[in-house]
Amino acid sequence: MIADSGIQGDAHAGILPNRQVSLLATESIEKIRNKGLDIHFGDFAENLTTEGVILHLLPLGTRLKIGPDVLTEVTQIGKVCHDRCAIFNTIGDCVMPREGIFVKVLTEGVVRVGDEITLIS
Repeated sequence: MIADSGIQGDAHAGILPNRQVSLLATESIEKIRNKGLDIHFGDFAENLTTEGVILHLLPLGTRLKIGPDVLTEVTQIGKVCHDRCAIFNTIGDCVMPREGIFVKVLTEGVVRVGDEITLIS
């Protein structure tokens, strides 16, 4: 992750300062799976999928340390979907607009699968 930009190589990096990296909880994805849709990590176009943190309940400004080096700050909860995605069109619901969050990268570093996320108050 690159400070003040996002994920290196991501199409959205450096474009929207308040939406540098998107996160969605596995628990949110499970809500859609429970409606009968076979979806996988990344199907919501989220950059990172988390587990054990109820992301959409975090206050704006919450800092998240991801792995040993990366520090991020929550800048947005949910998003407006002007065009309905394939998931919404298939089952009439999508969790990303309600439960996905966006962070900006404060301290850069490498994020790896399995890295711990720590809430910093």
